[in-house]
Amino acid sequence: MSKKFIEQHGLWTDVQKAAAVEVLKQADQAGLQMIRLSWPDQYGLLRGKMLSIAALRSAFGSGSEITMAPFFFDTASAIVFNPFSADGGFGSAELAGSPNVVMVPDPTTFHILPWADRTGWMLADLYMTSGRPFPLSPRAILKKGLRELEALGYDFQAGLEVEWYLTRIVDPCLDPETIGSPGTPAAPPKVMPVAKGYSYLLENHLDEVEPIMAEVRHHLLALGLPLRSIEDEWAPSQMETTFDVMPGLDVADSMVLFRNAVKQICRRRGYLASFMCKPAINGFYASGWHLHQSLTARDTGFNAFIPQQGEPLSQLGQAYVGGLLEHACAASSFTTPTINGYRRRRPYSLAPDRVTWAKDNRAAMARVISAPGDPASRVENRIGEPAANPYLYLASQVFSGIDGIRRQRDPGPLQETPYASRCDDFDRTTCPRALEALESSSFFREAFGDEFIHYWLHLRRSEWKRFTEAEGEVDMAADPVTHWEHREYFELF
Repeated sequence: MSKKFIEQHGLWTDVQKAAAVEVLKQADQAGLQMIRLSWPDQYGLLRGKMLSIAALRSAFGSGSEITMAPFFFDTASAIVFNPFSADGGFGSAELAGSPNVVMVPDPTTFHILPWADRTGWMLADLYMTSGRPFPLSPRAILKKGLRELEALGYDFQAGLEVEWYLTRIVDPCLDPETIGSPGTPAAPPKVMPVAKGYSYLLENHLDEVEPIMAEVRHHLLALGLPLRSIEDEWAPSQMETTFDVMPGLDVADSMVLFRNAVKQICRRRGYLASFMCKPAINGFYASGWHLHQSLTARDTGFNAFIPQQGEPLSQLGQAYVGGLLEHACAASSFTTPTINGYRRRRPYSLAPDRVTWAKDNRAAMARVISAPGDPASRVENRIGEPAANPYLYLASQVFSGIDGIRRQRDPGPLQETPYASRCDDFDRTTCPRALEALESSSFFREAFGDEFIHYWLHLRRSEWKRFTEAEGEVDMAADPVTHWEHREYFELF
């Protein structure tokens, strides 16, 4: 008997093989009928199909084929690569004609969705039918970075701190003239805030949204996500959710699950949750995604960032930060991929506007939270937007940190005076300039693969071209959020 696809190409670890057996047991015990098998696309959005339990059993051996067509799309579902050219527009004959790829389930990611009827959920990795990893897969890029880090003797650890907006749907906008077309996003629902004011951390605001947020938290905890806090943020309807430390790939997997869970739970109850950075709604401020990072030594299990007396971080931690700072501008389109996300980068806003590190300077990109003997010592990168692809955001950090460790990069002195002077660090990283920095980065071409960087630059420049054709020149620091941005990102993310 010939080996099936997964066994033939050696795509599962022993842990995954054991997990697959357990998944089928749990599915039977819970009476599940369908499993959502999904993969994270280039934007960190989940795509895939629902499989019956019988089809899942088959996929545990042979995988499940699906079209790679979504990788041709930009954020408006415009086809920006020609699938009928000799190389599919990607520079690879293997990708011509929009070939099928194979979804290989990762049974270690299995969850039962508590808000969906008899439905399970699982992530998949994508492979070419030849058994080669799909070269445009963000999850594969992060896995590569984590393997390199492991080879150095360390494991990546991170905690999530994510801001987002909770709004109530007033009109779903389903009229035929509002549903859009390829290249023109549908009109997002009309919404209203769920709370007033700018009463940062006010308990009464939390109580106003308790009915829907109680349902959200109940389901997040039922999923097993390490929920740590829910906060009322600065702007009306702005929430912040934090999660405890998780290892490696779990961080990105949990982020995509969290975002999807919140959006789906809220939508079922007539709310729209958006992870767009700054919606075009009066009074709404920009949201961020802070990523708390540290490394654990594989031989001891101890946090390798814990400083000695008089140090801000250990020598290894300082070198890691040095790598983050050195590659920050080139990494910018991964930490802040959308055009709208650059509206957050302005001085005197408590958002970072300079490539430096500090302990309590909110203008700095990297904030150190540490003390001698403190096992929670870490660095917080504050530059990300909540719509970022978690796999690419994390991969940009892991690869940059590895480079800093290998080259013993000095991050320089801590910069503790906030907004003391005009700083142009992130003026250089508006959306088109971020792409220019990435294009010239031989480091990221090697880390992510030249094939992916070529692909990413083309995607994002197509997005920018549509924006400028529609809106002309826009001052992202001073002009109001455009209709184009709101339509493009508000509902999608």
